[in-house]
This record gives sequence, C-alpha cells and structure tokens, in this order.
Amino acid sequence: MIRSQRWKGAAFTVPFQLGFVFLYLLPIGYAVYQSLFREQRSGLGLGGATREFSGLANYRQGLADAAFLGSVLRVVLFACVQIPVMLLVSLVLALLLDALTTRAASRFRVLLLVPYMIPGVVAAIVWINLYSPEVGPLTPLGRALGFGWDFFAPSMVWPSIGNLLTWHGIGYNMVIIYSALQAVPRELFEAARLDGASEIRIARSIKVPYVRGALVLTGLLAIIQMLQIFNEPALFRNVTPQTVNDGFTPIMIIYNQAFNAGNYHYAAALSVLLALVLGVASFLFYRLTSREAD
Repeated sequence: MIRSQRWKGAAFTVPFQLGFVFLYLLPIGYAVYQSLFREQRSGLGLGGATREFSGLANYRQGLADAAFLGSVLRVVLFACVQIPVMLLVSLVLALLLDALTTRAASRFRVLLLVPYMIPGVVAAIVWINLYSPEVGPLTPLGRALGFGWDFFAPSMVWPSIGNLLTWHGIGYNMVIIYSALQAVPRELFEAARLDGASEIRIARSIKVPYVRGALVLTGLLAIIQMLQIFNEPALFRNVTPQTVNDGFTPIMIIYNQAFNAGNYHYAAALSVLLALVLGVASFLFYRLTSREAD
C-alpha cells in the first residue's frame, strides 16, 4: 500500500518532470553540444561553411574575450548595488504592511504589486519616455529644482536602469517577505511590547531574523535575473547607442553573436559560461548567507 501511494504521488510530478526535461535539460544539453563545434569556411571566407569539432576552443576564446568578461564584471558590480537597495526597500515596505491592519495591508499590497504586473518591456518603454528630455516630465522638473540631470548620460545610464528595475521588482519581493512575516508568531510581539520594546526594536530583533530565509530566496532570484538582464539595456540602446553598445551586458553579446554575427557555436559556449557564472554566484551567495544564519 505504501509503495502504491508513493507511485501515485510520483505520478503527480510527471507533467513537471516532462516540462523540466524538454524545456530545460534538453536545451542545455543541446547548447553544450553546439558549443563543441565551429564553422570553418574555405578560401577567403567565400566558400561553403563546414562544421568541425573544436572541443573546448570556444570556451577558451570566451574566457579570453575581454568584451564578454568586461560585461560580466559590469553587471556584477551593478548587481552588488542594485540588489541590496531593492531588497532593503522591499523589506521596509513589507514591515510597514505588517504594521497595518489586515484590510489596509491587502489594499496597499495590491497597489504595490501593480508595477510587477506590468511586462518588463512595457515598463522600460514607460520609463524611457519619463527620462526623455523632449517628452518626459523629469528633466523639466529637475531644471525647476536646479538639477541639470541627463538620464541617458554615461554616468546616469546604470542608475536609470537600476531605478527602473527597483520600481519593477520591489512589489514581487515585498509579497514574498510579507508572506514570511505572516508566519511569525504574534505572541512574540506581545511579549516584546510587555517588556517595553519599541516597534523598531521588534522589527529589528524579531521580524527581520524570522524573514532571513525569504531574503535569501529573493536575493538568489535577483542574482539570477540580474546577470541575465537584456530587455532594459536593449531598449536604452535605441535611445543612447553611444553609451549602451551591443556588448553592454553578457546576454546582449550572446544575442549579437547568435543572431547578428551568425556564430551560434560561440554563442552557445558563452551561454554555458554565463550559466556557470550564475551557478557560482548563487552558490556563494547561499553559502555566505547560510553561514551568517548559523
């Protein structure tokens, strides 16, 4: 009977397992396979192309590609600033919602989640128009306040993109953290108040430690999303091509190699390298946060 129940339980996971195999494992395996080949052309490149096995040559080229490595470093440094800011804002909003009544919290929760419901491309187009010095309201407002900011300048592109990503992502992270706050025993709050603890002390000493797991989860998801950033820089490139080039982020380089240069094998190798970087970054983040929790 126990064996039968186990098989029945496993049967419920079959749709997920099939989707995981066909949508994740097989494409990853195919990318690894393609990365082991190269296309060679005879003569001066005017002859027909032949595919030849090259082993790890594409990976060695990727590890020596200064443009690719520079884009990875650029995004990593940006993530070290943007992710903590986004998680801090999400945590503060979740703590404020937790201090409200259930009815008021439900209303504000939906309102704060609206930016996340907007598709990323649409959100980027909206913010690009807001940043625009011709049609956007932010530049005239800055002039009225004495600020001559240019959101498309080289020094302002990353802050502009970071503001967009933070606005778009705080609602999703806030909901996860707020859900974790709802699981905190309310008796702890009453006991702390009886001992004379303020609401700030309760939030710092009780609530924040209880949602550490939610912060780790949202941090991992943010790292994975950040290293794959593509839509926002690609749209900014249409407005300011002199600042955002086709090698601004790793995904933009991979896209350019695959669909513009037609070098699918090298693009596959870069994709595998980026996946390894994602895995290492996620592992290190998880190990560091787990060690702090211990």
